[in-house]
Amino acid sequence: MSATPATPPPALRPYLTARHELLWAEADAFAAEHVAPRAVRMEAAPGRVERKVADLMAARKWFAVTVPSAFGGLAAGHVAKTVLIHRIACVSAAAAAILQATLIPVGALLNFATVEQQARWLPRVADGSLLLSIAVTEPTAGGHIGGIETTAERTGNQWVITGTKAHIGNSHIAGAHLVLARTAEAGVRTSQALTAFMVESDRPGLTVADHRPGLGLHGFSVGHLDLDHVRVPADNIVGEIGQGLSVAQSSSILYGRPNLAAVSLGIHEAVVATTTARLKARPRYRGALSDLPVLRDRVGDMEARLRAGRILAYQSVHLLDQGLSCDADLINAKYLGHKWAMASAQNAMELHGAQALDRDYVLQRLWRDIQHTYPPAGTGEVQRIRLADAAFGENHIQWSERLADATQAQPDPTAA
Repeated sequence: MSATPATPPPALRPYLTARHELLWAEADAFAAEHVAPRAVRMEAAPGRVERKVADLMAARKWFAVTVPSAFGGLAAGHVAKTVLIHRIACVSAAAAAILQATLIPVGALLNFATVEQQARWLPRVADGSLLLSIAVTEPTAGGHIGGIETTAERTGNQWVITGTKAHIGNSHIAGAHLVLARTAEAGVRTSQALTAFMVESDRPGLTVADHRPGLGLHGFSVGHLDLDHVRVPADNIVGEIGQGLSVAQSSSILYGRPNLAAVSLGIHEAVVATTTARLKARPRYRGALSDLPVLRDRVGDMEARLRAGRILAYQSVHLLDQGLSCDADLINAKYLGHKWAMASAQNAMELHGAQALDRDYVLQRLWRDIQHTYPPAGTGEVQRIRLADAAFGENHIQWSERLADATQAQPDPTAA
């Protein structure tokens, strides 16, 4: 596969600081040295969960890229987060998925946990000793949060959680899971019926089903959690009782959607780079395939989508870092980022002819990986409904406004 740009394109300069550009170069070097060789092995052994890449990223504090320095984090913000995910995804979407999946529950802790809870968990995320997952989806509910059947019942100063969670990113490598459970009786509105709990992976009654590889993202763990009367203390509640919907929705909008936009962008860049390299190298008549106008027309469409997706991904998180209202922009970046990358991946498959069907050729991996950025954090249908709300001026809570200062204004837990 042809190398992706070593320096940020000029169109991104308005959104990047010198620190971002250093992080860009660091992520590219890391991906070339540590991710690229493992990507081949991950693809060859899809039933194996990749752990070493997670350890290497943790050692660089990348799982704490948005965590304040008071808790040992990089305090670098959302643009920096996008840089890391995007650049890693250019080489391996599975490795980028490992990074982005832990960043979602980290965002929930930053936005809803108490200072004491943050001091308990975030330094461990920062030093690499604790990875997290967020466990919302269920086998029968899918993305319908109101259909969650996992329950949590209070017993003294503990809560007993019972239920099953499905499609949980980092399920096999996470040391703790942010679990959404129903804490109210039937009939109570969803907005008040759910509560978020931090559940450590070694709690009795919590089991993780054996890893089963999916269509793509080989090496990334996406599994089932079974909770059989798992007991957690009351101080493991993140946010307030009945606030679980807000925890889940805000984390999905502010972290999940831009994270997936970054993964889609990395795949998209790799698709275009792979395709142009192939067409330039393939002889045809007295030149190369890249000389044929009919093929250049298709590639021009791919490049147009890539450039637009790149701007959407970075502009939206730049607005977020600036504390400006941008919920709809984050949603749009995820929605169109996937849609455009998917269209380009299909174009690439067709432009490659039979070569695209070779199991060992990188394009097949890219085509399979891009399928995985559609369902999480809301399918395309969900995104369009939310964008229609914005068009009609019927916006819901603007989490980008309400939680704008979460990564910059955390109290120092060591202050007197």
